[in-house]
Amino acid sequence: MNIGIIGGSGLYQMEGLRVLEERALETPFGAPSAPYVIGEIDGNRVAFLARHGRGHVLTPTEINYRANIFGFKLLGTEAILSASAVGSMKIEYAPTDLVFPDQFIDRTRHRHDTFFGDGIVGHVSFADPICTATAYAMSEAARGAGARMHEGGTYICIEGPQFSTRAESNLYRSWGVDVIGMTNVQEAKLAREAEICYATMALVTDYDCWHESEEAVTVEQVLGYLRANAAMAQRVLRDAIPRVAARTRDCPCASALRFAMITDPAYVPAERREELAPLIGKYIR
Repeated sequence: MNIGIIGGSGLYQMEGLRVLEERALETPFGAPSAPYVIGEIDGNRVAFLARHGRGHVLTPTEINYRANIFGFKLLGTEAILSASAVGSMKIEYAPTDLVFPDQFIDRTRHRHDTFFGDGIVGHVSFADPICTATAYAMSEAARGAGARMHEGGTYICIEGPQFSTRAESNLYRSWGVDVIGMTNVQEAKLAREAEICYATMALVTDYDCWHESEEAVTVEQVLGYLRANAAMAQRVLRDAIPRVAARTRDCPCASALRFAMITDPAYVPAERREELAPLIGKYIR
C-alpha cells in the first residue's frame, strides 16, 4: 500500500526517508502546497507533503486542499497519515500529548472542501470521518513508542489564522470538543471523496485560551512544544507506516464513491468526466 504523509507546523520533513525523487504536480484544481517528496522508509513507498509549503508560507485558508489530496491520488496513495499541531480543550490533554481524534466539527467558512460541483453531484458518507484501521495502526505505534496518548475524541476545525477568542474557546469547550486546529477537516473530507484512508495524529501544544492558569496561546509556545515533541512524532509516523502498509484495505474508505454520485452519467460534462477520471473513472465510463 502506498502511504502519504502530510506534515504540518513543526514537521516539514520525514526522518528516515530515502528520497528517490521530488515531484511537482499540476491538478485540475491547481498546484499542491509543495512538490511531493517521494521515497522509501523501511522498504515502504511513501510520499511526503509539507501542508503549509516549504518555509511555511501558506495560511490554513490559503492551503489548496483539493490539489493536495488530488495529487496524492495521482501518485497512487491509498492511505494518508496526517500530523498537525492542536490546542487542548480539556485539562487531561496536556502539551506534548498525542491525540488520535475520530470526529470533527467544521467551523471553517472560506474553503473548498469537495471535488464535486460544476455539473456532477456526489454525497459521500462522512458519519465516521477517520479510517478506524489506519488510526488504530497509528495509535498502536504511539503506544509502542511510549507516548502519552489519547485515542478518539473530537477535533474542532476553525478558520484561523487567528487563534480563538476566550468566548469562542469556552463555547467550544461547552460542546465537549477535545482539541482545536485549523487544517484537518478539509483533508478528511477530500480524502474520503478520493477513496483514500485518512487518519491524523494531533500534537497538543497549548490550552488554547480557556485555561485560567495558563498563558493564552502564542506561536512561540506552539513551536516550542512542537520542537520538544518532534522526535516522538517522527518515531510514531515511522513505526506506523509498515503497520498501515501491511493491512488489508477492507474499510468503507476504499469504495466511498460507489453509491455517492447522483448525477445521471449522461449529463456529466465531458470536461468534468475527464478531470475527475482518477476519482470517478471506475464508476462513470
